[in-house]
Amino acid sequence: MKTIDTHAHIYPDKIADKAVSSIGAFYDIEMTGGSGTSCGLIESGSRIGVEKYIVHSTATTVKQVKSINDFIVSECLKHPEFIGFMTLHPDMTEEEVEEEIERAASLGLKGIKLHPDFQKFYIDEDRPQKIYRAAAGRLPILFHTGDERYDFSAPERMAKVAREHKNLICIAAHFGGYTRWGEVDAYKGLDNMFFDTSSSLFKLSNKTAKEIIFKLGAEKFMFGSDYPMWSHEKELEKLLNLRLGCETEDKILYLNAKAFIEKLT
Repeated sequence: MKTIDTHAHIYPDKIADKAVSSIGAFYDIEMTGGSGTSCGLIESGSRIGVEKYIVHSTATTVKQVKSINDFIVSECLKHPEFIGFMTLHPDMTEEEVEEEIERAASLGLKGIKLHPDFQKFYIDEDRPQKIYRAAAGRLPILFHTGDERYDFSAPERMAKVAREHKNLICIAAHFGGYTRWGEVDAYKGLDNMFFDTSSSLFKLSNKTAKEIIFKLGAEKFMFGSDYPMWSHEKELEKLLNLRLGCETEDKILYLNAKAFIEKLT
């Protein structure tokens, strides 16, 4: 079964253990997916035949942005199956955003990852707007979305951004809103919105997951492991347990992401 993983985090070997522990503590979840390193990602994904991975990490301060992007670039050069997304931070100036997008894109990074909960910004507030303007028509943005504990990335806020920036390609992670799946109707009719399956199926019932997929459109969903949170084997098993049918499974596991990635290169 051909598979592409569109949501994977990687960290330098020397800090991977600390990063994995920190994320587990943030979500109060046991991290069972692996070491957090690039080699660990490939080892986990190889068990289900993953061909490509969209990889990224998040800067929680402006100072971290360039070093994280340089790390992602270096890992993509080592591992041709990796497609790197850059990090940016809403506290960067407009000039800094433009310069870093130009620099990171010239080094081969193909998109942007933002995590409003980690980076402490409301997804529709003024600070990140300069990032959206710079990325529109140019680079897709993968957004962490949802979490009932916070309101930074509520589905309605994400949908508002997509409505206001019609040329911005947006991927709303976690079925469009982690633990806020009752609000995903906000995305209906937005052609520039896509979704991934990461870190959701351990909480969603099969019935609700299927309803969301067919409500928002199976052609808009892409498989994501959220490595190192979960193993690829377990995430694949959960997806197949939805019994979506071979055609829809193939779209979500491979074909949708393949078409999406081909537009990036």
